[in-house]
Amino acid sequence: MQFPAYATLLTDIRDTVLTITVNRPDALNALSSRVIEDLEHCLDAVSDVLTNDDGAWPVRGVIITGAGKAFVAGADIREMTAMSPDDAHAYSSRMHQVTLAIEQLPVPVIAAVNGFALGGGCELAMACDVIYAASTASFGQPEVSLGLVPGFGGSVRLPQYVGPGLARELLFTGRRLDAGEAQRAGLVTALFDTVDDLLDGAHSTLALVARQSPAAVALVKRTLIATLGLPTDEGLAIEAESFRTAFATEDKAEGTRAFLAKEHPSFPGR
Repeated sequence: MQFPAYATLLTDIRDTVLTITVNRPDALNALSSRVIEDLEHCLDAVSDVLTNDDGAWPVRGVIITGAGKAFVAGADIREMTAMSPDDAHAYSSRMHQVTLAIEQLPVPVIAAVNGFALGGGCELAMACDVIYAASTASFGQPEVSLGLVPGFGGSVRLPQYVGPGLARELLFTGRRLDAGEAQRAGLVTALFDTVDDLLDGAHSTLALVARQSPAAVALVKRTLIATLGLPTDEGLAIEAESFRTAFATEDKAEGTRAFLAKEHPSFPGR
């Protein structure tokens, strides 16, 4: 799978894992309009490849990280100073499309947070399926200190991660969480001593994912997102439909055959 040379992103595929690196280190990888445009294009390209019907699955997982000492330090404040209210709405809406595109990819996405993940950076990380962090990482939604509110999903996703009480406190005060507190709060799944360990850990997890049924993993992700926040009975109804769908896949036939034959499955990805 080939990508163009993006102005603000680096892309690398190794062993079916795509790493997308936001590459504006001099600006702490702030989410300018160009970064958002490049992310949108890159994610659309991945989605187009993964939603075809040939079962090839050239990408089985995605890592999003940042160059230098930041994951993403936030939205681009310098660019925002010239925005009208309507411009700001369009800026917010376009980044919402990026976060939704991450959620809708049929493969897991890990945010590998190597440094600052503030404001829009925290919101980008929370759109991913799992957040891993280096011990030097920090998280926060400091918008109120600028006279602003979260614009890229923070008021929606932060309560899902840390609960409504802590989310309110963080959003009202703008205070930061260090990596350890973020893990204890449920925002971060795993901590790593170094950035190299962080990236290796994300690759290892996605290598384990790559041994599973692609069709089943995609269906699990879709079910998790579809049932989020629903009453139990409605969520269970969606799960039952997903279970029905799984029984119609070639992966289910191969997985159960291999289990009974005590063999490793060779999933066709359909």
